[in-house]
Amino acid sequence: MGKKLLKNTEWLVLIVSVILTIIGLFALFSATQNSELYEFRKQIQWILISVPFLIIIFLIDYNIIVRFSTLAYIILIALLIGVLFTSPINGARSWYKIGEAISFQPSELGKVITILFLAFIMNKLQLRGREQINKIWKLIIFLIFAMLPVLLIIKEPDFGTAIAYLVSIVFIIFASGIDRKYIFVALLLLAISAPIIYANLPEHALQRIQVFLNPEIDARGAGYNILQSELAIGAGEIFGMGLLKGNQTQLGFLYPKTTDFIFSVIGEELGFIATVSITILYIILITKSIYIAKTAKDNIGSYIAIGIAGIFFFHMVENIGMTIGLLPITGVPLPFVSYGGSSMVTNFICIGLLLNISSRRQKAIFVE
Repeated sequence: MGKKLLKNTEWLVLIVSVILTIIGLFALFSATQNSELYEFRKQIQWILISVPFLIIIFLIDYNIIVRFSTLAYIILIALLIGVLFTSPINGARSWYKIGEAISFQPSELGKVITILFLAFIMNKLQLRGREQINKIWKLIIFLIFAMLPVLLIIKEPDFGTAIAYLVSIVFIIFASGIDRKYIFVALLLLAISAPIIYANLPEHALQRIQVFLNPEIDARGAGYNILQSELAIGAGEIFGMGLLKGNQTQLGFLYPKTTDFIFSVIGEELGFIATVSITILYIILITKSIYIAKTAKDNIGSYIAIGIAGIFFFHMVENIGMTIGLLPITGVPLPFVSYGGSSMVTNFICIGLLLNISSRRQKAIFVE
């Protein structure tokens, strides 16, 4: 790779992701003391698997990668349909089991595939100018392709991941130069349909919302996890109780402490300073992703970067929000920190794409 590409690369996104990954390993090391460090060891393996993906994605021009997005999208849709016929795990049909120890969640890697494909579609629809997306039939075409994987993921059901897709889609549409009238209409339709959607939510989704509003109504059942999470974070105070010394973490009251509530582990054992530092790191990562989108050399690069920013934004806000009781629990992992192979590979691919786009950038193309 030429010196110019290396010089243009936004290395800070890589540095931040590495720091977050290291913090995650410390938290997993502490959280897995009672399971012989099983998830900790597996996470190291997944990081080692993910690194080559990052390097390969970084080295290949993203415009070449996008050419294969249509085929990847078709395969993704097939996988999302097929997973609906698998046996449920924790109430959702979201995983393919590969042997006894490995599971694959297509919706995780599907985030990147969908972003790449939507960037490709948006670019095609705007060949005659960025204002072309304001033609209603073109917007409908884009939304059909965008919503198909979302609807299949809702069917699993996995509402947290589905919302992550939606946030990413909204970020891409906003960056495309969409007319404000469409935004107003969308908000109006959302306000009108919200009561109808709420009334038709499945029982487990309604229960999560009710528990979010008042965890004490089922303190030993559905509200148990969030109450333990809040207790853990509160006990950490400013500097934490110390690594391996958190009561809720080490005594097994916090669950699932390696995935959904890893932020609670950090809050209890490392304290307020550590949790604020992590939040700042995510803000840096998201703002840098937006900056890369603004300075990309073409529309495709801009849409990919802003879509990734949307994914990171939602995961940060939802995971941290649910652990401190500000948002309902949805089972959304904390990027680079929570345990999970599919998630780790996906996050490293996202970083590879951001590095790729930033290395080839020339000037800002965002609509002001």
